[in-house]
Amino acid sequence: MSSNHAQVNGSNNSLPGIPIINKGEGVLSPEFLQKTREAFLADPKYRLAKNSVSRSDPLDVLLDKEVKDSITHAYTYHVADHECKATAQKASGRCWLFAFLNVVRLPMTSKYKLPDDFQLSQSYLFFWDKIERSNYFLESILETVDEPVDGRLVSWLLTAPVQDGGQWDMICNLVNKYGLVPVSVYPESWNSSNSRRMNLILTTKLREFAMILRRQSKQGYTKQQLRSTKEEMLQQVYRIVSICLRVVPTVFDWEFEDKDKKYHCYKNLTPQTFYREYVDYRVDDKICLVHDPRPNHPYGKLYTVDYLGNMVSGLPVRYNNQPIEILKSCALESIKHGEAVWFGCDVGKFLQRQLGFMDLRIFDYDLVFGTSLLGQTKAERLEYGESQMTHAMVLTAVSCDEDNKTTKWRVENSWGDELGEKGYFMMTDKWFDEFVYEVVVDKKYLNEDILKVMEQEPVHLPPWDPFGALA
Repeated sequence: MSSNHAQVNGSNNSLPGIPIINKGEGVLSPEFLQKTREAFLADPKYRLAKNSVSRSDPLDVLLDKEVKDSITHAYTYHVADHECKATAQKASGRCWLFAFLNVVRLPMTSKYKLPDDFQLSQSYLFFWDKIERSNYFLESILETVDEPVDGRLVSWLLTAPVQDGGQWDMICNLVNKYGLVPVSVYPESWNSSNSRRMNLILTTKLREFAMILRRQSKQGYTKQQLRSTKEEMLQQVYRIVSICLRVVPTVFDWEFEDKDKKYHCYKNLTPQTFYREYVDYRVDDKICLVHDPRPNHPYGKLYTVDYLGNMVSGLPVRYNNQPIEILKSCALESIKHGEAVWFGCDVGKFLQRQLGFMDLRIFDYDLVFGTSLLGQTKAERLEYGESQMTHAMVLTAVSCDEDNKTTKWRVENSWGDELGEKGYFMMTDKWFDEFVYEVVVDKKYLNEDILKVMEQEPVHLPPWDPFGALA
């Protein structure tokens, strides 16, 4: 044995030429590993699980057929007597925009007798979000020129300067400034449905621009000179986005045939007049309620997240923190009164994607793996990085028991009509408790105490807080 090879307890446990290292407290010993292996192989349940799971998607094995077969798409209350055809965001992170426009179009289809596949343009808001968010990022860089480039704040800003996702107040900013247009006026493009390449181009340029602005600041450029540089940069951003998505309209005609085959044409509309005169939905009347149960974030408080936004001098993202029962009761009232509900959740947890079931019982982890994936509370999942908002969808129906307690919810998704029931999912009330984080409802469904929270000076959370995630 060569002099650089270790010997443990007087015996050589190493393979020829391989030294024994890291012997001490906390090290996985050969004895422990052998004991663990023998215990695993001695249990026929785990040997059977190994044979099944190792050859297929674990979720196919975990699926509880009895739970699956017990689920129905029948609900006590619906927002309307008809449903629109499911939309598809495709390979993009625009769920927050799709969910919002799916809420807005529902009353329009009834009022104007529009076909069920009518859509408002997601790409239109997407265009302006890219422009505004690029400006927001560059202003954030100007605000932090004295911070070290490798410090946590600037590093965080540079991680993803122009993501696809967003939050409710970011929608309000876009709609109030730029209005809306029908999808027939500004349709999908390849890059709106497949946004990765455009985002990579923009991200590369924005990081370069950040470097230039920080360098010029250190060279003594005035604020006016820096903003002049920024304007030249934004012209490049506008050019890139316009080439990828096409130039947005400023004036248009809205033409359509209704369900009775009657022709309609509204001429010389701007996006702002279209929103004000033809859309029966006002974003300023809506309040975003969140459920953040972490002990140091009390209910009845208003929160915001630093550097989370998309528009300079626009609304900051505001979260009115309330118990989960408040979120559910307000969503229930909204649906009862015929208004769908935009909501944000952690969609990937306990989701059977093909069936469209969001149910804590749908996968039996304990049966197969001998352990649960619900070993943390909702607050603990937030604290330990296990959960955050990842997706926005729409609540369109709800079921209640004999005591008027909610039991399950119908969810309109934006993943096309091949999943779930023609694109509509089912969410149990217990899943709502654990993985829904925000709902947006009209202020008329809120009591005075909840409304007064919006008048508070918000508590500021750091940019990397889990509530800084984009749906």
